[in-house]
Amino acid sequence: TVLVIACPCALGLATPTALVAGIGRGAGQGILIKDARSLEVACKVNAVVLDKTGTITLGKPSVTDITPLQGDTNTHLGLAASLAKRSDHPVSRAITRAAETDGISLSEVQDFAAIPGCGIRGQVDGLTYQLGNRRLAAATQLNAPELETQIDALEGQGKTVVLLMDNQSVLGLFAVADTVRDASRIAIAELHALNIRTIMLTGDNPHTARAIAAQVGIDEARGNLLPEDKLAVISSLASPPAKVGMVGDGINDAPALAQADIGFAMGAAGTDTAIETADVALMDDDLRKLPLFVRIARKTAVILWQNIALALSIKAVFIVLTFTGNATMWMAVFADMGASLLVVFNGLRLLRK
Repeated sequence: TVLVIACPCALGLATPTALVAGIGRGAGQGILIKDARSLEVACKVNAVVLDKTGTITLGKPSVTDITPLQGDTNTHLGLAASLAKRSDHPVSRAITRAAETDGISLSEVQDFAAIPGCGIRGQVDGLTYQLGNRRLAAATQLNAPELETQIDALEGQGKTVVLLMDNQSVLGLFAVADTVRDASRIAIAELHALNIRTIMLTGDNPHTARAIAAQVGIDEARGNLLPEDKLAVISSLASPPAKVGMVGDGINDAPALAQADIGFAMGAAGTDTAIETADVALMDDDLRKLPLFVRIARKTAVILWQNIALALSIKAVFIVLTFTGNATMWMAVFADMGASLLVVFNGLRLLRK
């Protein structure tokens, strides 16, 4: 009788039943979980780091302002779009769309090169042009106080400013604005309700970063970050046993996604590299699935421990009854199979809405 009661079937089913049900529940909600470890880590997450473009925002910005400093607007837009067409960055795509909408013809670009965290460079008709942020202008010593004033004014409106430059001067300014996802505000509020701190990291300027963060209610925003800077921030936030999550969609986010305790990728608009690197993919690019995943993970942990407690307590009770002479073989069978069925049915509760 003791041998039948002590059969560890229920204990062996307690954990995998809960984990598989939790993964299935996530999949039913459009949350693709690569392994069960992600559910365990998500229970301990106390901070979530989010990228801006394509994660908090739609990642489909549009050109709002063109300020020519030399020459005319169409010439500068044509040059900028010719360079931008070779890049897959959302800001570059916005400039290219603006030129196509205005029917401006593009030029052939030679010796094209991407400058990580700064912009792009190429030759048009034998002349070298650069398209990038103020960091690129500072690196080439083309920034000026009067330009800083104009740039600060545009960035204060939550816009991203890109500079078109040749080797001698800045030719024009392009202001690009992105739209915040409707779900971002709700998702951030729900994360705060779960006592999870939110931080936004972006390669964009600090003014725009703070403006976007204020719109959605993010606790902290940091701008002008290169991919390696994001890695450093992730490392600084790590404080075991608490865990740090990272949400991103682009190639530049992949190192940070790998460094974080748990990485979340935007499943629809995210790049293949980001999705491959992340532990969890949020389908439909709906950030509200992030707090939902945390709730599923926490519920899974509760049910897992319930299963373990059920399996051990039922067997303990019947073993005591056996040694007091009150247990029979049919009771032993009930203690074994009954406990196994209980943990399975308890785990299946995760599949309920």
